[in-house]
Amino acid sequence: MELTANIIRDELVEGCKRGDAQCFQLLYRKYSKAMYNTSLRIVNNTADAEDVLQESFLDAFRSLHDFHYRSTFGAWLKKIVINKSINILRKRRHDLIDMESTELQDMTEDEPVDEAAMQYRVDEVKKMITRLPDGYRTVLSLYLLEGYDHEEISQILNISHNTVRTQYVRAKQKLLTLIKQGV
Repeated sequence: MELTANIIRDELVEGCKRGDAQCFQLLYRKYSKAMYNTSLRIVNNTADAEDVLQESFLDAFRSLHDFHYRSTFGAWLKKIVINKSINILRKRRHDLIDMESTELQDMTEDEPVDEAAMQYRVDEVKKMITRLPDGYRTVLSLYLLEGYDHEEISQILNISHNTVRTQYVRAKQKLLTLIKQGV
């Protein structure tokens, strides 16, 4: 039995490759809001997220000849947005701390949490996520909101798998604490 990959050509992308200005505009409209939100969840600053959005689209449009439908255009663009967002955090000098090289407090991952008692609206939880430190917020956003696994996050952020896991656990604990406090 032979497997064949269905490569679906996106007409907007193909139009952009031909230089059609309207296709550029439609492609931007199609993806800009989602990409802005992705960046905002990571950088936690509207001006930085807007800059990332613009730079990401410019890079994507300039590099369309390198896009060969190995993924969807949206997934390819999202990778660009995430990398640029992480670069913004690095420029702020709020790099993630390598947890393997620091003393860790004993902590259990399986502390019981009464999740049923926490019926908060999504907007309130998102607001609490913005209050997390950059490292926690980045790992939590990439895992929960963007769907990356720990290994992928480790590669994206260039940190160890254990550091990602520790950051994620701590981010979850900090988020739950913020939610319980209603801060």
